[in-house]
Amino acid sequence: MATLLLVATGTSFGQEKKPAKPKLSPEEARAAREKARYPLPYPPKLADGKLVVSEQTVDFLKPGENLRAEVGIAKSPPRVDFAFFPEQNYPGNPWSNRSDGFVLGDKYYTSDNDHLAPRGTAHLWEYDAAKQQFRLLCDTSKFLESKNVFPPEMNYRPGEMQSRIDMGNDGWLYYATDRGSPTVTHDKNGYLGEWILRTNPATLETQIVKQFPIPKHTLPASVLDPKRMIYYGGTAPGKDAANQNVQFFALDVRSGKLLKVADHGPTRVLIFSTSTGRVYWEGSMYDPETNEITKMEIPHVRSASAETPQGLVYCTSGTKADLWSLNVKTNEVKQLGNVGVGTQEYISSIEADPTGRYLYYVPGAHGGATKDGTPIVQYDTATNRRKVLGFLHATFWEKHGYALDGSFSSALDEKGERLFICWDGWRKGQPRGWETAALTVFHIPASERVIGSP
Repeated sequence: MATLLLVATGTSFGQEKKPAKPKLSPEEARAAREKARYPLPYPPKLADGKLVVSEQTVDFLKPGENLRAEVGIAKSPPRVDFAFFPEQNYPGNPWSNRSDGFVLGDKYYTSDNDHLAPRGTAHLWEYDAAKQQFRLLCDTSKFLESKNVFPPEMNYRPGEMQSRIDMGNDGWLYYATDRGSPTVTHDKNGYLGEWILRTNPATLETQIVKQFPIPKHTLPASVLDPKRMIYYGGTAPGKDAANQNVQFFALDVRSGKLLKVADHGPTRVLIFSTSTGRVYWEGSMYDPETNEITKMEIPHVRSASAETPQGLVYCTSGTKADLWSLNVKTNEVKQLGNVGVGTQEYISSIEADPTGRYLYYVPGAHGGATKDGTPIVQYDTATNRRKVLGFLHATFWEKHGYALDGSFSSALDEKGERLFICWDGWRKGQPRGWETAALTVFHIPASERVIGSP
């Protein structure tokens, strides 16, 4: 009689052993994770090879969900130009905008950044609204590498720009670098601090104004006094900084001399008075005439307009849409009430028109604007009324497959006619939310900004 011999093979009888998956190298594993997180092709593109598209539709006047009963809606639809920022040639973490810029004539000065850490970069941009063209003024990390400022042990390249972008009376743009993540600013990466830079948009020359103004601190907040040429900053301490307090500093950009450094500085935004040269932040006021800081009852400042002809600056605090004003002539703070229009209240940029009559802002700075239809809001300081000038989400999602979901930066032109807005958002087919940065130019209908008796 034959004997059947069974040999254990580690598989069930009648099943073949599956081949083991090849082991991925660390680089291959990282690429696979990135592909799963950001599966769409880069750079982002509009249909038919277009660089800019324009929309003007009554659909902009259809209210989004959650509109509060007391909020009005414009009667005339705006025209809105839309474009992706160039040079988003690879997945960021994510690509986004964090710095507030300004408009000069037809040109808007702004930035975007890849948020990569410990090595990333930010781009300084000029957008010409008349020509509908972008011009790259500076790639911050490429510029710094060309200047050989990184020691061999410094495994760090600034992946962000959070500071304001301001122009001095010398025609140069002033701004600062910042970290792509707070987790990387430590000694193991050789982190030493950040750079204050300036770029001449006429010549495209970039220079270092100050290296590591506050050692081992990042530079998320700034404003420039273009007359006195003083650069004011607020820091965030790196992991191994000796001083773990947020710092305020005043820097003479012509000499490179630090005029003042103090603890308990501004965390996000400084109020700047063009008429007095003073700057304000939570609990404090600095006067360049005396070089002294005075304690004041100033609330937390998350957004601040420019000074109006009436000597007022309009601000919001924290993540709530609670509007208040500061009279820079009397230092009086006046609470004006909540100016939200839906469920989203976080406002990180607010613009005042040249007359001081109207304010413009976008609720939902850190995401969520789409939940309310992405409203663009006008506030009338004469009547304390809010009006949505347009709900942008549905049109751009349905026609161009992009969600305008959060904005940290807006700027009004000198005539109060066009609101430039940078966006953090995502394209259809993107599973994780934010992944690309975009720009809109919102043309405010003349009928919606009438100046006169309320």
